[in-house]
Amino acid sequence: MSNATSTRNPSAKVALLGLFAAVVVVLQLLSYVIKIGTFNLSLVLIPIVLGAVLYGPGFGAVLGAVFGVVTVVTSMTGLDAGGQILWVSNPFLTAAVCLLKGAAAGAAAGLVARLLGSFNATVGVIAAAVVAPVVNTGVFLLGLVFFFRDILLAWANGQPIGYYIVVGLVGVNFLIEFLLNVILSPAILTVTRALKRTTA
Repeated sequence: MSNATSTRNPSAKVALLGLFAAVVVVLQLLSYVIKIGTFNLSLVLIPIVLGAVLYGPGFGAVLGAVFGVVTVVTSMTGLDAGGQILWVSNPFLTAAVCLLKGAAAGAAAGLVARLLGSFNATVGVIAAAVVAPVVNTGVFLLGLVFFFRDILLAWANGQPIGYYIVVGLVGVNFLIEFLLNVILSPAILTVTRALKRTTA
């Protein structure tokens, strides 16, 4: 899938990046307020995927990094309780994991959309929507396993690590995030097509 809006107008693209980034910030902050039962409802990956599909992996990586910055700030301030535990343990590694997981998710969504979208736009968008939460969660889990193993063991509280990761950490939160992305992927496709027509 080619970039939706060409780079013929760089200032317009920068303005759009700012708009998308603002949406990312707002949605991530809202995720700490909006809940389904005890679980946070996060829609932040939707604008990241949309930006990545429209403008490519670089655009997606920047939006993902913005998501990471918000996560770092909420970890510092205690709005994200789990993140604050990691921050107190090692601020540098916490920031690195937060930034990397977001940027990697955005970049991966853009790459998948570009590769598969050249054959079929619908498949490209759906694949991007699927890949983003998988990469985001996967990088976070790898960061925990390699850099915060003692905290991971403490959280597991005697449970087998693999079981705790799947049930305790990934569990319902990931499934909700994953399903939201998949369910909303047709809407993402509709928006990308509309934007392509208006910016062609």
